[in-house]
Formats: sequence, structure tokens, C-alpha cells
Amino acid sequence: MSEVPKAIRDAYDPERFRADGHRLIDALADQLAAWHAREGLAVPWKPMAEARAQWAEQGLTGGELVTDLMAAARASTALAHPRVMAHQVPPPLPGAALAELVAALLNNGMAVAEMGTAAVPIELVVIDWMCKKLGLPAGAGGVLTSGGSLGNLTALLAMRQAHAGFDVWKDGAHAGPPLAVIVSSDAHYSLARTLRIMGWGDGGAIAAPVDSAHRLTPAAVERALATAGERRVIGIIAAAGSTATGAFDPLHELADLTEAKGLWLHVDAAHGGGVALSATHRHLLAGIERADSVVWDAHKLLMMPALVTAVLYKQERHAYEAFAQQASYLFAATRPEETWWDLGQRTLECTKRAMSFELWSQLRVHGEAWFGACIDRQIELTRALAAKLTAAGFSVPLAPTANIVCYRHVPVGLEAAALDDHNRAVRTRVLEDGRFYIVGTQLPSGYHLRSTIMNPLIEERDLDELVAHLRALCRS
Repeated sequence: MSEVPKAIRDAYDPERFRADGHRLIDALADQLAAWHAREGLAVPWKPMAEARAQWAEQGLTGGELVTDLMAAARASTALAHPRVMAHQVPPPLPGAALAELVAALLNNGMAVAEMGTAAVPIELVVIDWMCKKLGLPAGAGGVLTSGGSLGNLTALLAMRQAHAGFDVWKDGAHAGPPLAVIVSSDAHYSLARTLRIMGWGDGGAIAAPVDSAHRLTPAAVERALATAGERRVIGIIAAAGSTATGAFDPLHELADLTEAKGLWLHVDAAHGGGVALSATHRHLLAGIERADSVVWDAHKLLMMPALVTAVLYKQERHAYEAFAQQASYLFAATRPEETWWDLGQRTLECTKRAMSFELWSQLRVHGEAWFGACIDRQIELTRALAAKLTAAGFSVPLAPTANIVCYRHVPVGLEAAALDDHNRAVRTRVLEDGRFYIVGTQLPSGYHLRSTIMNPLIEERDLDELVAHLRALCRS
């Protein structure tokens, strides 16, 4: 066998990595400083056909690593810019990004513990901490996975295996009656996708209308249950921080109902789970400790890079039931709970990245109180923005519960039928202008603009300038 070719050896050269790393971190730090100073656009928007053509023209050869990566960074939506107030995605902690670099370089897939000799025990420590923060009882457990959509799928597969009344893994989805769950009319679209992936079809999600505060109530669930027909309802999906409005469902009341009827309670706390770290707002999660399963995204209020999602169970054994099968080349011929350290038994993912490094390292560096202070600040800023929008004449239909506010411009004399088009046009102008970034959402009362305050570096002047910017666009 010949020696390793020079080109291969050079690509893996530690000194090259050191030199490129120093240059890249310096350049990224300079760019962060510029964004924090409100320099440049929040969204350097171009029509996608034009953007694709420009990147395609460069080809896929002849690049220089740091130059190319920084060009991509500067052309990207700048989540670190304090005038980004759009999606539920934070500017990640820079230290967490460094932790992800370590995880990427190690590249330890975590289906079996021997491929994650540090990552597996650290993940189990993180999962235990998250269970305790939510008040789940002794015997709780779970796994980290890649995003809320996959997290919800994982939890609902466990629910199906536990409550279907037949063994879906062995006998198939049609070995028993058609199944369903009750969801709110505000439920995230990923839940409908999940139920279709599970083979439940259109009727797998029975929607219950939300109340005036956009919450799923037991009374609405009872009415939805009466419409199930031949379907066997096996669970209720509640929200702790809904995507549309940030509403928190009354979890204690829903838990009372599920316990009385023998149903599974799943709480989608992908967005709102982080308020568990806030002494001021922890009450919003009251009752979550009674849930059979919970999904909590650390890449939302805990400021982690995407994706870091916890799937938590009140009884850890359900973590194994979601994927009750064996892969002989990975797992020993034993019961899953006897080889609890092999996390591939708890998740769809096999080559699962070491996503616990980010949250573990930042908790050790900053402490829980730091995260709680960030969340409190985000909620305070959101309430301030709602007040400023109301004072400026915008309609704010719901007082923000946490860090999401919905609003719209209602010009005098504009017919109701034209309001949606008007506000969609305002949102398009904001995007094309690029100095701020907001999104929109469809509520029962019509299309609304929507802001989520994810950046703790936002200041009151940013809120004032957003409102002034919106008013100027509306006048034009």
C-alpha cells in the first residue's frame, strides 16, 4: 500500500485546522460585533432565483475556506442582529457554537454507548436535569433528538404502543381499530404530518377549537371526543407555548381529564419548556409534571444552536416502546432497559450527533439563573412591544403570555375583506427592505403580523424603531 497522498494528508493537517480556525473565529467575532452594533441588514433578501444563480456561478471548485464561509455568513439572515424579531429561533450562544464544533469534529454517532463514551453519559445527565426542571417524578427519562417534529413523532409512537390496545410494531397499524388524538385548532402543522406518517390519515387528528385566549380547554376536548365516531381516541396533545400565539394550555385541567378517561397526555413544550428556568414565569407550566410525554426544544428559549430537542417521559420505559425492535449488529439480545446506555433504542436516529455538549457546557459556564434572566428579559421586551404597538394604533388581539406577540394594521376606511392583503403586503415590504425581520400568522380573525423576541440583546430603542418602521411602511 502506498503512502497517504499529500492532498489527503494536507486536508487533515492539524496545523492547517489551527490556522483556518483562528482566522475564522476572528472573522466571525468581527461579524458578531457588527450585528450587535446594528450594522448591515437583518435580512439580506434577494429573490431566490437570483440568489441561486449567483451562488451557482461560483461553481464548486477553487474555493478558499474562510473567505467562502464568511461570504455565506454575510449573505445569511442575521439572527444575532437585534432587529430580528421573527421566528422562534434564537441567536445561539457563541459558546454553544464552539461546543457544536467539538461535537462535529468528534463525530461520535450515539446509537451505542461505545460510539459516544462521553456524549452518552453527558446526554443522560442533561435529560435527568430537564426532567427535574419540569418536576417529572422519579423514574422519568428520555432522549435528545433532532427537532420538535421528530420529537413529537417519537413521543406519539410511544403513546401508540402504550395505548393502542394492540402491538403495532408486530401486527401492523391495521391490526386494531383506527386511532386518533385530540389536538387544538392551533396545533403546529408538524403534528398533522406526524399522524399521517403514522398512517392515521386525515381523521387521526380531531381538532378542538381554542378559547378566546387560544387555549385548549377540557370542555372543548369533551366536545371533540363526542365526534370521534368509530375511531379510538388514545391521547390529547396540549401546548405549552403554541407556535401561533405562544398560548399555554391549562395543563392541570387537561391532566385531570386524561387521567379520568385513561388517555395519554402529550405536551408540546417545544417553545415554552424553557420558562421552567424562570422563577417569575414558571407557573405557566403548572401541571406539566403530570404529562405522560413532553417535547422541549433547547434551541428555542435555552439559546442553543438548532437542533437540540428533548423527548421526556414520565415513565422512562416508554422511551423504549417507541422503537421496540432489535438491530443485532448494534444491540445485545436483551431487553432494552437492560442496556439503557444504548440510546439508539430510544430514537429513530442511529448516527445521532452529540447534541448534549452544547447545553451541558453552557449550563456549566453560565448557570441556570443566567438562562432564567434571559427568558424574563425576552418576555418583558415582548410585553413592551405589545404596548408600543397598541399605542401606535395597531390591533393586538391577545396580550402576550410569553415572548410572542401578534398584531396587525387596521387602516381607517379599509374594508375587512382587504385587511389580510394589506397586512401581507406590509410583511412583504419588511422582508424586502431587510432592516427588520418579522413574520406573519393566520388567526381565526384574519392574517396578523407576528414577532417573537428571542434575542436578549434587543433594547427598547429597537422596539421603538420597529414600530416607526412599520408605520412608515403602512403610510406608503
